Amino acid sequence: MSIKEFVQKFYKSDALIDSEIMKTYLHPEVKLDWHSTKGLIEMDYNSMLDMANELSRAYVRSKVRISHILAEDDLVSIRYSHFVKTIENPREEMLLAHFSTIWQIKDDKLYRGYQMSQFS
Repeated sequence: MSIKEFVQKFYKSDALIDSEIMKTYLHPEVKLDWHSTKGLIEMDYNSMLDMANELSRAYVRSKVRISHILAEDDLVSIRYSHFVKTIENPREEMLLAHFSTIWQIKDDKLYRGYQMSQFS
């Protein structure tokens, strides 16, 4: 599987709301620098799993719509919109945010990430 397919598979899975799935994609030394509306958030392996657990408490479904994905060497750039369905209203899909992320892949895992997000 190419690194581009690997990253697509990650975002198409339920990894963002399921920490057990997320574990299969993360390098043990993963780092994510996320520029969000709250400022810079620096995440590691444990904080990424904690985030997935937190999202799973609020959302019953997660869906990513990828608009752009490019790969070169060990880097994959992806632009996507993240939609969720809440526990309170599982029939309505809600846009969480738009994301642009660059991932470095190491040992067939997500290793270094640089991400920006924007609410719609």
